[in-house]
Amino acid sequence: MTSPSHQSLGLGPVAILCVLQDLQLLTALLLPPPSRPNFLIIMADDLGFGDLGCYGNTTLRTPNIDRLAEDGVRLTQHLAAASMCTPSRAAFLTGRYPVRSGMASTWGPRVLQWAAGAAGLPPEEVTFARVLQERGYTTGLVGKWHLGLSCSSRSDLCHHPLRHGFAHFLGLPLGMMGDCARAEPSEKRTRLEQGLRWVGRGLAAMAAIMASITLAGRSWALWAVLALGATSATLEVGSRVVGGAVARLDCFLMRGANVTQQPLSLSRLTPLLLREAEDFLQRHAHAPFLLFVSLPHVHTPLVTSPAFQGRSAHRRYGDNVEEMDWVVGRLLSALDRGGVADRTLVYFTSDNGGWLEARAGGEQLGGWNGGFRGGKGAGGWEGGVRVPGIFRFPGILPRGRVLAEPTSLMDIFPTVVRLGGGALPEDRVIDGRDLLPLLRGETPRSAHNFLFHYCGDVLHAARWAHRERGKLWKVHFVTPVEDPPGSGSCAGSPESQDAMVCACAGGGVTAHDPPLLFELTSDPGEARPLTLHKEPAFNTILQALRQGIARHLETLGPRPREVGGALDLWRPWLQPCCGNACACDLEGGAREGRNDGDEDLEPWGRGFL
Repeated sequence: MTSPSHQSLGLGPVAILCVLQDLQLLTALLLPPPSRPNFLIIMADDLGFGDLGCYGNTTLRTPNIDRLAEDGVRLTQHLAAASMCTPSRAAFLTGRYPVRSGMASTWGPRVLQWAAGAAGLPPEEVTFARVLQERGYTTGLVGKWHLGLSCSSRSDLCHHPLRHGFAHFLGLPLGMMGDCARAEPSEKRTRLEQGLRWVGRGLAAMAAIMASITLAGRSWALWAVLALGATSATLEVGSRVVGGAVARLDCFLMRGANVTQQPLSLSRLTPLLLREAEDFLQRHAHAPFLLFVSLPHVHTPLVTSPAFQGRSAHRRYGDNVEEMDWVVGRLLSALDRGGVADRTLVYFTSDNGGWLEARAGGEQLGGWNGGFRGGKGAGGWEGGVRVPGIFRFPGILPRGRVLAEPTSLMDIFPTVVRLGGGALPEDRVIDGRDLLPLLRGETPRSAHNFLFHYCGDVLHAARWAHRERGKLWKVHFVTPVEDPPGSGSCAGSPESQDAMVCACAGGGVTAHDPPLLFELTSDPGEARPLTLHKEPAFNTILQALRQGIARHLETLGPRPREVGGALDLWRPWLQPCCGNACACDLEGGAREGRNDGDEDLEPWGRGFL
């Protein structure tokens, strides 16, 4: 029942709620952002858009991230600049499409393959961490990097986080991989094993032929038999040990410039990274800081602490999501304990969508993309590029606001730089746009008229926000071949070890002429392509999109090639090693298992649910 005072104003309960929300927004707008605020940036790995409760999931428990959304602004059209991790993360840190920095490739691997490759984020690229470091910020990265290490010598570390603005680093130079646990799906171990095995068996067949020649009286063939047989046996044995070699070469930890754990201790990884992040927040609470926590969750092989195993309705993947949420809660609590929550902008996202092809033994090991089509690696389909985007800044951003405007991971660069008191580089194109006016409600629309969706370095799709008509159009020039059709997956067999992600070009894609056109506001699942018959303005819309694409392409200029080329091959002289046999463990702080009752690392003692 409405109170008398409310009745005298003629306000019902709904109207009262609206007035309160307007007052809250007005209050937020009246408070200017503090000078030199702190930044806590949290990025998941391969998290599906629909894997969080605040994005509609009702079967996974993510209370900490849900509360983060309740206390801040949640974006529903937040987009990665690529549907694979290396190019997406390069764009995120620099505010530029990955094709500009050479961090995108169509042929061959679309992510960096080896820690001992020479490819990586070019030293001349400017990251938001570098800008803030120059402004006096203490900067740190905990977790996954996957943007390269060295150029010509093991010690030059030209691509290392320390050279890109992070003063502190503890993490994985590549990232979590199935190969780190010799588990499926395998990124490269299985292909290497099979290749060695087939070559060895081919040589064995040749040895058999030579043996028959020897028996025919040609003694010169005896030496060939011995050589081929020895080589075949060596390759056969090598194929059985290559898995351990890959794990040792690529799955290790670095603290600063030094390798401190090789190979990676999977069971200790989450406690170790969490403790490092919490220690950073405690040590630097008195000074302006930027901490980028780049989580190994929820990439395969889904390494999850015992406390969370077997608790989710979605088996190993769900367990890993729920542990990730607990880690986020711990980081937020660290801000509260340090008394800096009100001066810290917190941002949570994922580098790309869920990995639909990630299966093993009939179990789905990838996420749910919220009903959007496609997934990780699937070019321009929404499921591969639409990611969570949550911002919390108490007193500066309104609580509980939901925005459906197109935004990009690239927008973090200008947003953080502006808030940190820095200036955008003037010698290069910055594709991101400052999000603060949109987040605060100072402007109702995104600063992006067009956004472009690359698969490798091939433009697959583009979107256009039509301001006058209030619609969001998206055009696809190329789409990956789905198997089965309409599934969003590109794996011919879900159990195939070679089925990793969708193709960008060649026989794995379909070119469309005329291109596919969708109106995303009414068809977010991209299920109903439009035609001139269904949309009289079809040609006008396509012309506007083509013009936007043409203007974008004119800005690209010459492009280096880092990913997918010769620089990305394994080079022994660049291999990071700890000790004489690439084996060490200098990270003794985090104990195994459930940490023997250590309350600081016991989730259930901290009110997880």
